Amino acid sequence: MSDLLTYAKQTARLIVESRYPDCDAALLAGSFVRGQATATSDLDLIIFRESVPASYRESFTFDEYPVEAFIHSSTTIRDFFRQDRERGRPSMQRMVAEGFVLLNHDLLRPLKAQAESELLAGPPVLSPVETDRARYFLTDLLDDFIGVTERSEGLGIAARLLEQATDFRLRTSGHWTGQGKWLIRSLETIHPVEAFEAYFRSDEKQAVIGLLEEWLAESGGRYFDGFSIGK
Repeated sequence: MSDLLTYAKQTARLIVESRYPDCDAALLAGSFVRGQATATSDLDLIIFRESVPASYRESFTFDEYPVEAFIHSSTTIRDFFRQDRERGRPSMQRMVAEGFVLLNHDLLRPLKAQAESELLAGPPVLSPVETDRARYFLTDLLDDFIGVTERSEGLGIAARLLEQATDFRLRTSGHWTGQGKWLIRSLETIHPVEAFEAYFRSDEKQAVIGLLEEWLAESGGRYFDGFSIGK
């Protein structure tokens, strides 16, 4: 993996030099830096240009590597920090905190410090209204899962339930959540995922039902009667 990371760093530097020669700073982030790169992993770059009025991203291939480049100024990236913190998914904070410096600049030190500080502090606590809303929709989806009899339909509901329940558990217990693989990685820091594996592999529902009933109970239990939205 060290050889792979070394090659990724070299390739990333070439990208910065050839495609973004006028940038102020650059970071390599993502799976290569974390030591989790696979055969399909892309290079995640954060390119800083203080002159850009708005952030943007672009995808391209370089030396057979798929590349995702996120172009920011130190102002626009702080807007993303705020948005990610509010939704409980610190995607940009993780990228900046873990990012390997390809091109240094004074602007990076305070940004890395802010990202690391926000990651340690955790997400904002859900309000009672937000918690009740999450309880309601999780209760509704759990009922669908309990009642479904067709295996194909059950798989679709279970996939949604895994995402929704995991997000609920993480946020109501004060942890960061995520999306896709980051959602499962985040859950595994506080709870194993065997219950869902049992259902996906052998159609065993009860472990999932019991687990979600437990998670709901810790936040006030199932919620249906009396809920309203937009009233």
